[in-house]
Amino acid sequence: MLPYWRLSGYYFFYFAFIGAFSPYFTLYLQSLSFSATDIAILMSLMQVMRVVAPNLWGWLADRLGARMPIVRLSAFASLAGFAVFFRTTSFEGIFVGMAIMAFFWSAALPLVESLTFSHLAGKSGRYGNIRLWGSIGFIVAVLGIGHALSWLPVDSQLWMTAALLAGIAAFALCVPEAPRPPHHHDTPGLSAVLRRRDVRAMLGGAFFMSAAHGALYIFYSILLVDAGYSKAFVGWMWTLGVVAEIGVFMVMPQLTRRFGLRQILLVAFAAAVLRFAMIGWGVSSLVVLVLAQLLHGATFGAYHAASIAAVNQWFPGQLQARGQAIYGSLSFGAGGMLGGLISGYTWDWMGSGWTFTLGSVFGLMGWFLIWRGWRNDLHQEVQHA
Repeated sequence: MLPYWRLSGYYFFYFAFIGAFSPYFTLYLQSLSFSATDIAILMSLMQVMRVVAPNLWGWLADRLGARMPIVRLSAFASLAGFAVFFRTTSFEGIFVGMAIMAFFWSAALPLVESLTFSHLAGKSGRYGNIRLWGSIGFIVAVLGIGHALSWLPVDSQLWMTAALLAGIAAFALCVPEAPRPPHHHDTPGLSAVLRRRDVRAMLGGAFFMSAAHGALYIFYSILLVDAGYSKAFVGWMWTLGVVAEIGVFMVMPQLTRRFGLRQILLVAFAAAVLRFAMIGWGVSSLVVLVLAQLLHGATFGAYHAASIAAVNQWFPGQLQARGQAIYGSLSFGAGGMLGGLISGYTWDWMGSGWTFTLGSVFGLMGWFLIWRGWRNDLHQEVQHA
């Protein structure tokens, strides 16, 4: 039977941690008087580790024939790395703690994604119903901490974030292992899958989509606070984007049946081109900010759901864990690292407007790769509940 609530609980706390860490930890680093470049370097460690670690952990999972022992190790080791932040405020100390936490934390999601699809047993359309609990967790954390920081010191977020990491560890102990997908002799090898033009186009597009989000994940909260908005408002703006994301997750089976994965991705990339230009140049307008955040439903919700469904189809059977690891490494890892590091240098040099405009350029490059390199759609291959 599908362990729906245990998987949903894991996603809830996993993305609640992101809702606590991504929007507000940069404000904590800013309170320590770190420069934009220092903040970008520290936050980009999360993406740096996503380049290498998921593939290492995916290989180990294949060798062990099990995924949950690694997921549980990653949860407790991530909490240990985060504990370093309570002991030091130096750049070097935080760098070490971030590196430890990121190395282990990045192990979990590709393995859990693969595990979830194994539990779904081909009914990939139900993935959105589980994944939306991650979005709900993000909303609870980003709103709760945003309001708490209106009357608590900014460093109090450390305790709240650590509690969410403990929740990840608790649910990691509860989620059951899933049977490994059977190996079929007609299953293509990894190199054969990666040689496909459409696979390379999607993975290249994923790289640029994450690069486009680099400035958003590091500097969006700082942009709003510097523009005079409150921390509670910051929480509401992040929440608005995730509400739009939830709405998209709920209708993804219908969207995929009607339009197909390729068409959904082309719309998502076009939305990214528009969204980041709006954020960069429209921060003084509440209407523009609201419209830009609503586009998060396309630039992350539709994009991510369509991408992992494509990965699940292209990397069948025992290639699932490796496929999810490659997707995570190239997109959230390498792409996020590039976008984050570049934004750290351009923020002080070119300003926020041009920094976010660069995100629009990355989105356009990803759109072109999908449009040119992926000719046939997968919507007829995707199975629904």
